[in-house]
Order: sequence, then structure tokens, then C-alpha cells
Amino acid sequence: MESELTFVAPEGVYSVTEDHKPIPVTHNAPTPTYPTRLSTATVRFPAPKPAAQSLGQLLGGGKDFWKDNARGAAHDGVSVSSSDTPDDAAAAASGSPPPDPPQDRDATPPTPAAGPDPPRGLFGPPAGAPGGGGKRRPLTRPKHNMRTTSSTFITRLQSAEGLARALAAKQGEVTFLFYNSAKNFYWVEAGAKAKEPLARVAFAAHPTCHDVNRATLSHEHLDVIIGFHTGDLIWFDPINSRYARLNKQGRITNSPCTAVRWVPSSPNLFLVSHADGTIIVYDKDRDDGAFVPGGGNGEWNPLDSVFVSIPPWHPAHAAGAGGRGDKDKTTKNPVSHWRVARRSIVDFVFSPDVKYVAAISEDGCLRVIDTLAEQLVDCYAAYFGALTCVAWSPDGRFIITGGQDDLVNIFSPWEQRVIARCQGHSSFLSALAFDDVRCDGRTYRFASVGEDNKLILWDFSSGILHRPKLHAHHHRLSVASTLSLSARRSQALPPDAPAPPAERYHPAPSRTEVAIVQPVLVKPLEADLPTAAAFLPRWLLTATRAGHVRLWIRPLLPPAGSPRRGGSAAGGQDPE
Repeated sequence: MESELTFVAPEGVYSVTEDHKPIPVTHNAPTPTYPTRLSTATVRFPAPKPAAQSLGQLLGGGKDFWKDNARGAAHDGVSVSSSDTPDDAAAAASGSPPPDPPQDRDATPPTPAAGPDPPRGLFGPPAGAPGGGGKRRPLTRPKHNMRTTSSTFITRLQSAEGLARALAAKQGEVTFLFYNSAKNFYWVEAGAKAKEPLARVAFAAHPTCHDVNRATLSHEHLDVIIGFHTGDLIWFDPINSRYARLNKQGRITNSPCTAVRWVPSSPNLFLVSHADGTIIVYDKDRDDGAFVPGGGNGEWNPLDSVFVSIPPWHPAHAAGAGGRGDKDKTTKNPVSHWRVARRSIVDFVFSPDVKYVAAISEDGCLRVIDTLAEQLVDCYAAYFGALTCVAWSPDGRFIITGGQDDLVNIFSPWEQRVIARCQGHSSFLSALAFDDVRCDGRTYRFASVGEDNKLILWDFSSGILHRPKLHAHHHRLSVASTLSLSARRSQALPPDAPAPPAERYHPAPSRTEVAIVQPVLVKPLEADLPTAAAFLPRWLLTATRAGHVRLWIRPLLPPAGSPRRGGSAAGGQDPE
């Protein structure tokens, strides 16, 4: 039953239902320098409005009814709406405010729904603002029209015929895909099986990474950030064909962008990692500022700390000034500048609670960074070589990485250790992705693709992964100034005992010290090298280095409460 376009997993059959290919290239065109990356966004389009019915028809009144009403209002000098009470009308005629409505003394006043406390500091509201937030910032739109721009950075915009009418006619949930190939950026609709993309933008530089802001998703606009090999950034709204340019001509840094992520739940903040080992925090609404970061040389140890360069407009200065700040220091980009490693940052992801970032680099280290305190929490060494991909589980319990050692490592940041390694690839890994639908807190599903042209599905169970008898790792009982990942262990200290020095660096354990996870399924891919993978509720997505995107339709999920097809995930694990 299996073929190039299908494979059978324990839960059912996956089959390709849609292909998206980049524009044909000439025979002498160079091979794409930067791998294809995927971004997705699911937008809810409103249902069409029904034909408006007049109020007279709804109430059964005719023209004479409204004429009589108009005469009465003119005679009284006061117009009474359907929502006014007689007391309101009398008060309006006399010019005095209406009386307060009667209240039940025993009634409890309504209480606003309590939500999670907003983060403070870098990603939180301005310090000193009432309630932590002050006035709500209005959503802004990019200033430049991409269709009429004279910028040489944007060489062409090609949209599907009748795009505006097609978008206006859509209803319900629509999933959009974004991907890069060579110097082009593509916008397509998943499931539409259209021959042409909704839009293709050609740039003078190579797009290397991109991300869609889910906090501002709307059928009227989308916020997409695109990073380039020149260090430039484009804030792009594909629905309205508008854009703005940040870090123009490398004013802040000319190092190539390696990854970009919007700060979850933030309408304006995003992080960009660069090939010079830095992660920079940007605000899409700010202009570029004149900023020279610290070198981070000398005594700085990248295995033990993050070197933070604070610009004059950083929130820490406002907090130190009692929330007033310096009026002469106009806020600009960057918001903050982190020197994380001496070699390139390959990728990074946020934890589900947005308090931490897991960053991987070419020096073979996974670093967990406290985003609020801007401090390094832990640094884990790879078994061999550089790390190439990273993902954080939906519940925040596990981090997985892939690298040049052909292994997938499963980390528990709470326990500060590698709890398992996954063996199945025979070459460097390219991408990892958790399947949110099949992660329930007990069992976890994720996929990996590598340069061996394999797509592998993995299952593991947190209950089966036990600590091997032989282990050598360092406990740390406290870290950072905020509530950290080691908070559980800090409870073991006496109340007045000084905290021991933090051991942030964790060397890689040997193969005999860590549990082994075996693949659930190995699918050879008959195409160019795969570089990206992602799960959606209906599809599994894969992309190749040349920009060939495939949508694999997923098996239907069993009804809630019924056992999963294929049995427990624990069967693929070997304790030794």
C-alpha cells in the first residue's frame, strides 16, 4: 500500500494531497543557498452578512407609523430611542444626568475574569504604568505600499488574479502557508489545490527565515516578519500588500538572520538570531537606532552567561528611573541585544509560557535563557558536532534537539538532564516538530527529517523513560532572580542557607547512561533533501531545500475517550 506519496503509521495512512513547487529555474541557476523554511497561519473568515432588513419591516410598522413618530418627537423636543427609559428622556429634556438604575443590595458586582499575570520587564508592559499596562497600544500597519514602491530591495510582487475578491468570498477557517525558496517568498492556501500561489515576492536578497504573528491574526491583515542573509528584516502584510523595513542595510547588524520568532501574545515584539552568535529583540513599530553593542569578550564565558548590551531606551533604564525614563531618549530598535555564543545561533524556540527561550548554536550547545531576567539558565552540550534543529513540547516539559551526531536528544529542563536519545537517522538532522494533536501529557509524538532523506515518526512516554543506574550530572539548587526551572530543587535548602554556585554547563552523558528511543515509522523521501516539517490538525507538512512543499493528509483521530490505534507509545523505547 505504501508508495512515494503514501505511508502507513500505527494510527492510519498518510498520503500526499497537495504539492507546491517554486517557479521553474533555468538549468544554469545556482542551487538555493539557504534552506526552505515553513510558517503557517490559520485565519477565521467571517460568514457573509445576510441582506439587511429594515427596522420597519422587523417591527411591522409602515411609513405612516414613522411619520407619526417623527411628529411626536418634534412636538416634544426630545427623541426617545428604543434603549432609553422614560426617566432617561426626562433627564435629557431637563439637561440633568439620568438617575442611577436601581441595584439589588444583595447582588454581587461583576468581576472581570482573572487571567494570567502579565510578564514584567522586557516582554511586559512599561514599568510604572497603572496596572502594569497604561494605555493600550493601537495596532499599527506597515507604512509602504509594496505595489508602488521604488525600493530596489523588492524586485517584484506577483499576486493571483482576483486575489481581493477571492479573499472577500472566503468563509470559516482558512490555513495559509508561507515558505522561501532562492530569493522568493511564497504565500499559498493549504487545501485549495491552486496551481499558482496567492502571492510571490521577489527580493534582491535571500530570505532565510520568517514567522507569522498569531496574536494579531485577522481576515483583514497579517503580520509576517522575514529575515534575510544581509541582516535586513521586512515586516510584511500580504493581505494588504504593505511592508516596512527594519535593520535597513544592516544598521544594527549586518550578520545573516538565522531564525525569527514573534513573542507569543505580543502584537509588536519579536526576536531574531544571527550568524554572529547574537539574539536581538525588536519592536516592529520602532525605527532603527544608532547602537553599538558590547563585544562580550574578555572575561565573558558563553557557557556560563549571556552578555546583554542594554541600549539607552531599554526598559531597565525606565524602571531605574522610577518608571519615568528620559524623555530625550526616543525608544528605538533594538529593544535589547544578547550575545549568546561565539559561533552562529542556528535556531531558537519559546517555551509555552514565554518565560524561556531554547537556543541552539554551531558550538554544539543547547542554551535555555530566562527571557524576563535576560540570563542563562542552563547550557547542555551535544554528544558530537553542531546542533541543527530544536523544538519545545506543547506542555513545556521537554526540549528536543537534532544535530550532526545523527541523534535526537530529549531534554528535561526541570530535571536538567538528557532523558533519552532517539536513534534512526544516518545523517545530519534538518528539522523537528511536535504533533500537538498526539501529545497528551503522557505520550508524545514528534517528527524529524534529515539529510538522509528520511521522515521519521517518534513516540515516547514520560513514564517509561527512567533514570539509568549510571549517571553523572551536576545538580543546581538555585538560578537567576526569577522563578526558575530549578525552583523545585531549591526547596531542599534550609531557609537561611546560602545558595551554592550555579553550575549551568552540563556535558553530554555517554551512550550507556541514557535511554534509547526507537522509531515508530521510517519513511524514505524520494526528492531533494528535506529541510522543514510541521504538523497541522489536518496535515503533516514537509519541505525540501529547493522549495518543494508537500501536504500529507492525516488519518482521522479516534473519538474522545477511545483507545488510540497502534497501542501505547512506550513500545518504541529501550531502557538501555
